[in-house]
Amino acid sequence: MQLGLEGLALVGAGAYVLWLVSLANGDASIADRFWGLGFVLLAAWYASNGGGWPVRSWLLLGLTSVWGIRLSVHIHRRNRGKPEDPRYARWRENGGASYWWTSLWKVFALQALILWIVAAPLLAGQSSGTPDHLTAADFAGSAVWLLGFAFEAVGDAQLAAFRADPANAGKVLSTGLWRFTRHPNYFGDALIWWGLFVIATSVPGGGWTAFSPILMTVLLVRVSGVALLEESLRETRPGYSDYVARTSAFIPWPPRRRRPESG
Repeated sequence: MQLGLEGLALVGAGAYVLWLVSLANGDASIADRFWGLGFVLLAAWYASNGGGWPVRSWLLLGLTSVWGIRLSVHIHRRNRGKPEDPRYARWRENGGASYWWTSLWKVFALQALILWIVAAPLLAGQSSGTPDHLTAADFAGSAVWLLGFAFEAVGDAQLAAFRADPANAGKVLSTGLWRFTRHPNYFGDALIWWGLFVIATSVPGGGWTAFSPILMTVLLVRVSGVALLEESLRETRPGYSDYVARTSAFIPWPPRRRRPESG
């Protein structure tokens, strides 16, 4: 319990520092760049102070670090030199003169709280000294994590390459992993946390953290991921409705064939 509260205080302090930086540069979307690194910070804290079996603790720290660092670097490169993310800019406009203060709670404190909750499998897996050997759950969870990382990293790389070609301006990416799911990166992100949860089940009582991957999946599908992004894509990308009609929204699946029009 104490270790978890220490973790909450740690990410809370980090969020406060980021909020101060956002006040200086007028960009609240800086929070997104440090989302992955926040999990790395928590995993390192739990590994150092949790008293868990070292091999499992370092396994969880390693997997979280690879994912979190890659994600933060990717978001930094994607957003570098660009204005504040439209979502935050809209909140800033609607918030008026008081946004400088409300952004602390609406953006940074909320993100820190969600981060801490989602990181529960790291707390569980790095706080138990038993079993002191790798289990089937450790191997299975690592395999799920690897599949998720591949979907997220490859999906992001394919999208970055597509956007870098001026000939694709205004077009819809529908090849590679994007042929089988409209959001391979979000699907991969969800698998990452299902994998870390499976690893956490290898320790006694680790199953209580099931809410973590469930919450992350719901957020990615219904809140900040698929639903939010597709609302704007339908308005700005010609042909996106056809892409939606033939392509799975989240779970990879072979494209649906369009029925020929009768006439």
